[in-house]
Amino acid sequence: MTHRSFTEDLWSSIKGIFDSILTHPFVKGLVDGSLEEERFKFYVIQDNLYLSEYARTLSLAAAKAPLDKWFLAFNEHAKLALVVERALHDSFFRGWGLSEEQLRSTPMMPTNLAYTSYLKVVAITEPFYEVVAALLPCYWVYWEVGKELERRGSKNPLYQKWIETYSSKEFGSICGVVVEITDELSKNLTQEQKEGMKKHFTTASRYEYMFWDASYRMERWPI
Repeated sequence: MTHRSFTEDLWSSIKGIFDSILTHPFVKGLVDGSLEEERFKFYVIQDNLYLSEYARTLSLAAAKAPLDKWFLAFNEHAKLALVVERALHDSFFRGWGLSEEQLRSTPMMPTNLAYTSYLKVVAITEPFYEVVAALLPCYWVYWEVGKELERRGSKNPLYQKWIETYSSKEFGSICGVVVEITDELSKNLTQEQKEGMKKHFTTASRYEYMFWDASYRMERWPI
């Protein structure tokens, strides 16, 4: 009988969260084209703001990495977040006629600020293995969503472009690196330490759901 890897256990533990993501009207709307473009625009702008902070968190993780190969991986991923994923966003912004000034002046929605603040606190205060667990859902959830939506395809060319980015082999390879790091880290940890990783993996996965939900609601500060 083949023993399941630690990351397989992690993924199984968030099955309910992931199923809720796939059935959320934002994600379903990407496929059937029912998602209003204003909601998608709101999401892309917020995701652009998110990536700026996420990239900085990746660099904080890199600084804690005990191995050079992990240090290099997370610093490279920080660069990719700002260059490759931002390039996708920029193509959308040009089509919408949004200027850099407009983007900079847009405040983070509450859920976005809460998620990025949580990640940065973990990156600063917690051991490297817990930092990796908190960062992993942003990679893995998007990869799995991308693959699932690619099988269905989208009736909207704009949404299909988004789907193709996150279902690509290139993005899958990036995700795979962090999955491998997570499994390698778990080999020398106690059960209590693994539970600490699971806690952060679950929390970040919940935030992934909340980010799409808040984008669908076009969440704004109430005051």
